[in-house]
Amino acid sequence: MAARLKDVAALAGVSVRTVSNVVSNTATVAPATRARVVAAVEELGYRPNLAARNLRQGRTGLIGVVVPEIHSPYFGALAGHLIDAAQERGWTVLLERTGGRAELERRLLDGTEGRRVDGMIVSPWSTSPAELASLAGGLPLVVLGELEPHGSIDHVALDNVAAARSAARHLAAPGRRRIAAVGLQSALGHGTAELRAEGFRQGLAETGLTPVAEVEVADLHRAEGARAMRELLALPGRPDAVFCFSDELALGALRVAAEQGVRVPRDVALMGFDDIEDGRFSAPSLTTVAPDREQIAERAVQ
Repeated sequence: MAARLKDVAALAGVSVRTVSNVVSNTATVAPATRARVVAAVEELGYRPNLAARNLRQGRTGLIGVVVPEIHSPYFGALAGHLIDAAQERGWTVLLERTGGRAELERRLLDGTEGRRVDGMIVSPWSTSPAELASLAGGLPLVVLGELEPHGSIDHVALDNVAAARSAARHLAAPGRRRIAAVGLQSALGHGTAELRAEGFRQGLAETGLTPVAEVEVADLHRAEGARAMRELLALPGRPDAVFCFSDELALGALRVAAEQGVRVPRDVALMGFDDIEDGRFSAPSLTTVAPDREQIAERAVQ
């Protein structure tokens, strides 16, 4: 017979309400008391009826997670961390991919999908913070990724400007003077790429330098990194360092450098952004900016 709430309470020597507070994490409980309840839960193998609890509280027990893509290593890993963090708190995740399309971002917040969940975690590509807030209405919303701040939205983000500034200084430190960037996306007019470009320029300016080239890309994937690197290596005075706004761009650039006999980092230093697993196993391994995806996920779910 399955253990019941009152069985846990009897074993722990506390009230049923105290057990409920510990299991649902809805009230402050003394550490020693919490420890007794947790031990009793584990000993009896008690499993709360989440469906019944959510029904009583008027909740679905679901969180919507919306990301631009799931096939990229960065967003795939981030989605995994978000699912882990949600599951630890008794939530189930509905994962949606937008492909960066504004109409999908809007529909997922404004349509039936938004009404099926208790809250949304969104990494937007094309929709402004003000529009996100308007579409969400009263739905709890957390925005991932650095956009122009909007007071009505909870926001979790890496400081892209500071990170890119540090990357530029790192590349310039050994005396490199012809430093280029790959990853600009001016057509979007906002977002991560623009902030990384800003930080990159600031970092070079602090060392008395200006970029020798800034290459626009259609996306942050390997094919665009390869195309951009061919363009840079064809310049009369090719760069001696390249900062790519994603590791996937950098891996594409690394492939082209190898094809053309350009040694990395001896001839051209190369740096990426995201710390994806593939970069650790490339030859040479990729120098990169490493955002703490697990911490980002924890803070977003909290």
